[in-house]
Formats: sequence, structure tokens, C-alpha cells
Amino acid sequence: MQKDLLKHLEYSLGKDAGHASAYDWRMALSLTLRDRMVKPWFASTRKTYKTSAKRVYYLSMEFLIGRLIEDMASNLGLTEEAREAMASVGQDYDVIVHDEPDAALGNGGLGRLAACFMDSLATLGIPAYGYGIRYEHGLFEQDFSEGQQIEHPETWLTQRHAWEFERPEVRFPIGFGGHVEHRDGRAVWHPGETVLATAYDTPIIGWQANWANTLRLWSAKPATIFDLDSFNRGDYLAASRSEALALTISRVLYPDDTTESGKELRLKQEYFFTAASIKDLIRRYMRDHDDIRALPDHAAIQMNDTHPAIAGPELVRILVDEHGMDMAEGITLARRCLAYTNHTLLPEALERWPEWLLGRTLPRLLEIIRVIQDMQLAEHPDSPRILEHGDVRMGELAFIMAHKVNGVSALHTDLVKKTVFADLHRIHPTRIVNQTNGVTPRRWLRGCNPALSNLIRDEIGDAWVTDLEQLSVLRSKTDDMAFLSAFQSAKRENKVALSNWIAETCGILVDPAAMFDVQIKRIHEYKRQLMNLLETVALWNDMRDHPNAEWTPRVKIFGGKAAPGYYVAKDIIRLINDVAKVINPDPATQNKLKIVYPPNYNVTMAERLIPAADLSEQISTAGKEASGTGNMKFALNGAVTIGTLDGANVEIRDHVGPENFFLFGLTAGEVIERRRHHGFARNAIEASPRLSRVLDQIAKGWFSPNEPGRYHGLVGMLYDHDYFLVTNDFDSYFETQRRIDIAFRNPESWAVTALCNTAGMGWFSSDRTIKGYARDIWHMSFPAEALEKSAWRRHSPWSSQMLRGPCQQDIMVTRFRFWVCTLWAQHKSSVWCDPKRMR
Repeated sequence: MQKDLLKHLEYSLGKDAGHASAYDWRMALSLTLRDRMVKPWFASTRKTYKTSAKRVYYLSMEFLIGRLIEDMASNLGLTEEAREAMASVGQDYDVIVHDEPDAALGNGGLGRLAACFMDSLATLGIPAYGYGIRYEHGLFEQDFSEGQQIEHPETWLTQRHAWEFERPEVRFPIGFGGHVEHRDGRAVWHPGETVLATAYDTPIIGWQANWANTLRLWSAKPATIFDLDSFNRGDYLAASRSEALALTISRVLYPDDTTESGKELRLKQEYFFTAASIKDLIRRYMRDHDDIRALPDHAAIQMNDTHPAIAGPELVRILVDEHGMDMAEGITLARRCLAYTNHTLLPEALERWPEWLLGRTLPRLLEIIRVIQDMQLAEHPDSPRILEHGDVRMGELAFIMAHKVNGVSALHTDLVKKTVFADLHRIHPTRIVNQTNGVTPRRWLRGCNPALSNLIRDEIGDAWVTDLEQLSVLRSKTDDMAFLSAFQSAKRENKVALSNWIAETCGILVDPAAMFDVQIKRIHEYKRQLMNLLETVALWNDMRDHPNAEWTPRVKIFGGKAAPGYYVAKDIIRLINDVAKVINPDPATQNKLKIVYPPNYNVTMAERLIPAADLSEQISTAGKEASGTGNMKFALNGAVTIGTLDGANVEIRDHVGPENFFLFGLTAGEVIERRRHHGFARNAIEASPRLSRVLDQIAKGWFSPNEPGRYHGLVGMLYDHDYFLVTNDFDSYFETQRRIDIAFRNPESWAVTALCNTAGMGWFSSDRTIKGYARDIWHMSFPAEALEKSAWRRHSPWSSQMLRGPCQQDIMVTRFRFWVCTLWAQHKSSVWCDPKRMR
């Protein structure tokens, strides 16, 4: 590896070791690791073609992959070799790794879930492509000025992205506007504007490099690069106008759609990457097959939320207009290929496009959508319409064009059936299924938390990396004081590292012995960062009123971005920062309470915060969070959750045990009932002296003395329009936090609670989720390697009792049973016992 490092440094970067910068060394290391990814990548591709295996095509607007050096080195099994190679040339591996920028390809849970799924697909050996957009400037880089969020363009592509392979030969024309000509029973779309979708491929390596898949991102290029005639006439802007318009499509994630031009750009983005992906997968299929009607046997297209919902009519367009199918057959065949993951119960998040805008931008697609609706209504006259009140409803389109629709937690799936798609569920009662989200343990435990993962490895081996349910064995260690002490030491090591980072980047000194209370999410009213802040101010008031009481020191840590046009969320951000400016320097409480809000939350920051967290804030209004994956990452890393019965919190509580989860607040049913009462928010505020005092302080400008009326709108909203019931859940939330204070003051008991969270999270692996998709939605079988890893649990008569046995169960008996079950599984699945895989 040292030899290859120096070779890349010299021949790929044109530098010698004596003059190389951190960037040069990082690029040399990345290219050296990438070289080692190519062989398993090619081998997996060849095997897929040879066996004509079915492929998954995962369409997502976001892939929040973060930094890749550590991830790829770990999956290749080369972390120590890379560390030693860098040391041999006088470089600090950790410094070089942290020089890598996060890939600005997503914003929150949707994109991180897609990245976890890509990791699990490769680890399980399931052939797959991830399809998205290669955003030049991402969402935005967040900064604060006078407490306000300031947005700057992300700059990750100002440097070369070492992991990707440009594919200039893979490009597709994508049309917009124009008109549709109908002749001889056929439709011909004549676009008025065309851009080119150009492919960039990043290999995604599974654990131990047994399999590799491809993340293919599309970049928009102009069909006509440069208008020389306009340039020669002196019209320099016109000369490059087509180039500027094309590049706009792949420039920014989620452009502000509060304007007509913003809406049009968003629609073009969604069609651009979806159409290119559909064209690409059909090209790949037709290269080796003659019958387009067999496409569903070879392609499973998963739409991650409604952003790629246009895939349905676009696939129908290609089948009908380019392959000669009649419309009814094309719609039926397309539906057999397509599946849709719903991620929201918020009506505003189920996209709608003005019918006139979609018709102007994608005229042929609107014609096909009308036919899809007509066929649906002909068969089911009482069906909800796709076209309604001048809008095209993309949620209904995605549902009608999918053969399966999945929710992402048990509660969410149940609510999808009862609320947003109740009428469609009545018509298609078997279409909605549940696939509770999961996270990859390779990154979110082994990678981000070496202190804890090394402790677990020393205790139970490392097979948990691909079989996370083995963590349940750790329940037997709740009475082992030596293990609990080591568990606490791992958490303290992470907290010390985070404290140092906060001091360096934020200039705030925090005590690692304090409770680290963390809420990291995109800023949204339903996620209720505002309630967290109001409780913080109420706690500060109590601390000042009773300075001699026994208080548990806390560090309140926030992280997250607000959409540029979401002004309420931006007010919440500013209020958090204004409150911090008052509370942090207060001499009466500065050793007891601090607020930290580092700007520009991303994957790398999450990898710092999550391992160090003591308390995980999962406090969304019940019935509004589809699932969440941050809740899983925190619990997996030994943080205890305070949360409502919302999303995957319900299942996490079941798995870790109700006694190890701090529950508060109204249920989803109670939320609906409470909203029916006129004045419910005012009544709650008047009944809560603490909350009334806090709101009065904010309204009078305690935290904005130079502009006392700054938050009148925010406070007024809580009195009159508290749709997300911050006021009604406040007292329950405050009281539960004080129970947490008491629990945290008993370190041994807290360590047991935290350990039970880690031990109970085995079910929340994205490997389990992907197996569910493959079985219930994509109808795919697993390769032998995946069978070997999972078959023992399916075949063993002891497995369920073993995995969910009591804490007192003898660990040696558990290990013996696992060994016997593994042999039994290998016998049943005809996989010969490899001694290297046996412990």
C-alpha cells in the first residue's frame, strides 16, 4: 500500500512526498483504496450478467454518504494497513481522513437511509444500482450570523471527488416542454428543450468486499455546449445560456419552491434523474434480452418517497411510445416493476404539482397520467383521483402505479392505511406492507464508535457486524461490574473527545461529566426543537430560583438545518442561539446548564455527536414522524431515549424494554382528539405556570433585548395555532426530564439502562430491512453468502429463545447454542463450514 500511495502521489497528482499537502495525501490514499475496490466491483458485475440476476434500482433524490475513506477502508478490511502505510510516509491517518469533505448529496434521514440501504445491499450480495443527482452545491452550508441561519453553497466539488468514475459514454437526452404530435395512433413528443444526463459511478463495497454495487449519479450537461454565432455577435450571455440552464438542474438540492421558477426547477430535477435512470436500466436490460415484457423478472424499481413518482408514467411512455405496447399493457407491466416507499404523514410533504406546470414541462407525461387515472376510475369508480383541483397528486400517482407500497415503521404503516391512503387501501387492501427502517452497523457502531465496538468485539467477537442481533448476548452483562465499568469508560472517552471538539469549534467549555442531551434533526415544527428549548429555559428558571437544590448538569446540544424558505424553522434556530447567548454566560447556572448549536450539521458531525450522547431526544408529535433512523443510531450507541410513541420509537421501546425508555406525551389518537377542542393550546398554557412564564419571557424580549418583539409571531403561534401540540405535551416532557435527572445521578443504574439499549437494537439493522424488501416487495432470493449469515436464525429451533433470553442467561451457554445453530444452518443451506468464520 505504501508503494501504491507514492505511485499515485507522483503519477496521479504530480507531487513528490516532500511537497505534498494534506489534500495530496488524502487523494493518494483514496485512489489507492479505490484501486482495491475495482476488482470486487467488476467481479460482482460479471456475476450478475452471467446469472442474469434480478437487479434492484433504488431511485432517491438524496444519498447522504458522508465521507468515504474510513467506510471503504473498513469494508475492504484495510483500515490497519492504511493506517500503517500513512505512518510509514510520515502522515497521521486520522488527520488525512478528516481532511475529506462530506459529499453534499442529501439533507437528512431520507438520504442517510438510502446510504445505509446501499451498504446493506452490497453486504448481502443483492445486485443493485442507486440512482440520484450529482449535486454541485448540495443543499447549502449552514452558518450563523447574529444567531440567524445563513446559507452558503456547498463546495465539496471544488476539489476532485476521488471515488467516482465519470462515464461520458453513458449519456441520455432528457426533454422538457414542446408539444406532442399524435399520428397513426402513436404519440411523438417533440421537446422544446433538451439537456444531457451524464453518469458518474461510485462503487459501493459491502462488508469484507464480498460484493460491490454501483451508485450512479446524474449530472446535467447542455445538449449545445456553446453558441459561437451569438458569441461572435457580441451576445456573450446568449452564447452560454443553454449551458447555464442545463447546469442549473444539478446544481442545488431542493431549490426554494416558493416561486414559480423554483417549482419548475424542482419538477425538472425530479424528472431529469428519474427519466435518465429509467432509460439506463432499460438499455441495460435490452442489451441481453429480447422481450421487454419480461422486464419485471429482472428489474425491481424502488421509489424512495414521491420525488421519483414520475417514474410510473415515464416507464409507461417508453414502453408505449418506443416499444409499441398498448397503453393498458404498458401500465400493467410498469406497475409490476415499481414499488413506492412512503416517508411522511404530512399532507404538505406529499408532493403536488400544478397541472398546468406539469403539462407545460412534461406534456406527454400529463397525457399518460390522465390515462392512468381513467383506467383506475374505470376499475374502481370510487378511487381517489390523481388529478384534483388543478393539481397532480404525486402520492396518489405513486400508490396507483406501484405493486407494493411500504411504510417505514409499524405505527407509520398503520397510520398510512388509516389516513393519507385510507381510500386507496380500502380498494387495494394487500398493497401496503411494513418495512421498518434500519441503520448499517458497519458505519453507525463499528465505524463511528471504535471505543464501544472494540469492547463488544472483545466480549462476543465481531460476527455482530453482519448479524446485529448477536448484541442481545450483552444483556447477560448487566450484572457484570467490570463490563459495565468498561462500557462507561467507552462513553466517557467519546464525551471527552466531543468536549474538546466543541471547545475548538464553538469556543464553549463543557464538562464531560455532565449529561449530554442531544437533538440532531432537520429543523421542523413537528420535530419540536421548540419544545426542547422551552423546557431548557424552564429548567434555567428553576435553577436560578433554587440555586441550592440538587441539579444534574446538562449540556443541551442541537444540530440541524432549516429549509431556506421555512421561516418559522429559521426563527426557531435564531431563538435557540439567542437563548444560548443568555444562558451560557450566566454565573448562576454556567456549571449546570449549557446550550451548544454547532453550525452545518452533517454525517461527520453525527459521527461525533451520537457516540457521546447520553440522552437521545425523539420528541416529535405522535403520529407525525414516519420512522426516524437517528433514534436507532443513538440507542445502538448506548444513549437512552426520551420520546413519544411515534415512528420507530414504538418498536425501539418494545425491543429495549419499556423500563429503559423514557416515555412522555400524548398518543397519536389523543393528538387527534385534543385538536378537536377549541382553545386547547391556550388552556394548556394557562394551566402550566412554568410554560406561561417562559413564553412571557420570550415575548417580552428577555433573549432579544435589542428587538423585544422579535418572537411575538412564534409565541402567538403557540397560543393560537399550535398544530403540533408543543403546549399540551410540555408539562409531561418537563416532568419526564426531571425523572431523567434523578436516574442519571446513579451512574451504575444508568449504565445498565444504556447497555440494555445497545443490546436491544439488533433488530434495527438495515440488513434486516433489506431482507424484508427483497422478500416481500422485490421477490428476490439471497445469494449463498447471505444465506450463510442468516440461515441459522431461520432454521434453528432455539434461535428466538436464545436471542430474547433473560439477562441472567449464562453467556457460555448462549455462545454454545449459537455455535450449534450455525453448524445446523450451514448443514441446512448446504454451505460448507469455513473455519475462518467460526468462533
